Amino acid sequence: MTELAGTTQLLLSRIRDVPDYPEPGVMFKDITPLLADPEAFAALTEALADLAVRHGATKIVGLEARGFILGAPVALRAGLGFIPVRKAGKLPGATLSQSYDLEYGSAEIEVHAEDLAADDRVLVVDDVLATGGTAEASLRLIRRAGAQVAGVAVLMELGFLGGRGKLETALEGAPLEALLTV
Repeated sequence: MTELAGTTQLLLSRIRDVPDYPEPGVMFKDITPLLADPEAFAALTEALADLAVRHGATKIVGLEARGFILGAPVALRAGLGFIPVRKAGKLPGATLSQSYDLEYGSAEIEVHAEDLAADDRVLVVDDVLATGGTAEASLRLIRRAGAQVAGVAVLMELGFLGGRGKLETALEGAPLEALLTV
């Protein structure tokens, strides 16, 4: 078995399916067993850090909230800075904000603009790519802060929700890497 296949199998084996959560008919992909397993968490961190280095990232942006859990150790492992992108109203001081549409309603995310510079190449890290709304908003926010987008890296892509297609324009040629596609 190749190293990549071994890592893929390890990650998949540590993701628990939770039927009918958060509502009937939804199969929730719970990553907490993966996070609780140091071997699996280390393998995930290493795989995402390798992507950051490969794509020339200088900073990692983690999307609230599980993107913080994944992004911070990835930044540390890759020797890069970590920037949290938070829900509106959670960061002190001056922020840049970006709103985006949800299935029902809208939401807003924020970043401290001074944490990003024109020479930064930012890799967005999150646990799941679903419909792509939050990731798309984060790409707009990074560019509005004056930085460049190195790409988006996620543990898992829910391919049936079409997030990749939604992100295509916003990526502007930057890569979208999913370690697993379900």
